[in-house]
Amino acid sequence: MDFPQRFSNLPEYAFPRLRSLLDHHPAGGDVVHMTIGEPKHPMPSFVSDILAQHAHEFAKYPPNDGAPELLTAIAAWIANRYGVKIDPDQQVLTLNGTREGLFNAGLALCPEVKSNKTPNVLIPNPFYQVYAVSTAAVGANPVFVPAVPENGFLPDYASLPQSMLDDTAICFICSPSNPQGAIASADYWRDLINLAEKHDFKIFADECYSEIYRDSAPVGALEMAAKMGADPERVVIFHSLSKRSNLPGLRSGFAAGGPKTIAQMKRLRAYAGAPLPLPLQRVATAAWQDEKHVQENRVLYVKKYEVADQIFATTSNYNKPKAGFFLWLPVDDGETAALKLWQKTGVRVLPGAYLSRKISGPDAGTGYIRVAMVAPIDELQNGLHAIKDCLY
Repeated sequence: MDFPQRFSNLPEYAFPRLRSLLDHHPAGGDVVHMTIGEPKHPMPSFVSDILAQHAHEFAKYPPNDGAPELLTAIAAWIANRYGVKIDPDQQVLTLNGTREGLFNAGLALCPEVKSNKTPNVLIPNPFYQVYAVSTAAVGANPVFVPAVPENGFLPDYASLPQSMLDDTAICFICSPSNPQGAIASADYWRDLINLAEKHDFKIFADECYSEIYRDSAPVGALEMAAKMGADPERVVIFHSLSKRSNLPGLRSGFAAGGPKTIAQMKRLRAYAGAPLPLPLQRVATAAWQDEKHVQENRVLYVKKYEVADQIFATTSNYNKPKAGFFLWLPVDDGETAALKLWQKTGVRVLPGAYLSRKISGPDAGTGYIRVAMVAPIDELQNGLHAIKDCLY
């Protein structure tokens, strides 16, 4: 029996790969999980009541594109957060988690050819793995662009050859970035949007960590595109309640962009989408309408930043994350460090190479480990001290 080859060059996914590395070795202490970015802070208090009130709606097929109340709440949040007014009916699409949306956006929006060639898709390196799978699914050429300290941990797409940019259909950008916690500035967005306008490609802006930050709220891609008067079809933003509201199990996110773009995504979703059940859409509506729990959540993460900064204050090349909830810690080799840490202390972290691709020269992830700061602060503190004492 033959199987398709389009995914044959994908490495094993990060977490099965980690289990293969660690699990046949005994833990060197009480196990501390610092690998998966699954928030552990309290979810909003209203979730259970809303689910109970709307449990009868599990008996109904949910609207595929999102209930009107949810679409309106999302559009209102975008207006309040970014100062951009959009049409909730034509410019917003609810998603069953943003990973679903990031994958299907490629299917819906990436052309088969550009300039009579197979199109390029630009991907930061390291990156959220769904970017590469979406690219492979449409048969496009992935172009992995280093996001390293020299460029502020954000990809320098403008440095690519003009001919490569001319053949580009889509670029992915994550801000705040996973795993480094870097934030795209207004100037970065302006330059990237101008580049996309010049070479006629779309920007898929993964902004799932936008509400977890130290100081000022990160600038958004849609916000900058509106200020610049760019083509409204140029940018698609992706957001989620997983991190913002500590609701990873709700599987609720959204995409927003130009009317033609969202229409294309809706058209595909009518055939292949997995709509969010109505009771969960009711919870999502309330979550987008409430900022109090988001502010309380952010305070907890700021305390965690401070703890990490204190523990690694004397560590060479320590990168203070500006946002998100990961530490991107420099080591000689991520796999060696993760295995040593597991065997000596019982702390589990993710080798950076599991989030990157080796193209040429040093891999952008090999010399790092990713540490998720999601555990309660006491447990986090113990885990970070163990990392510091074991590896530095």
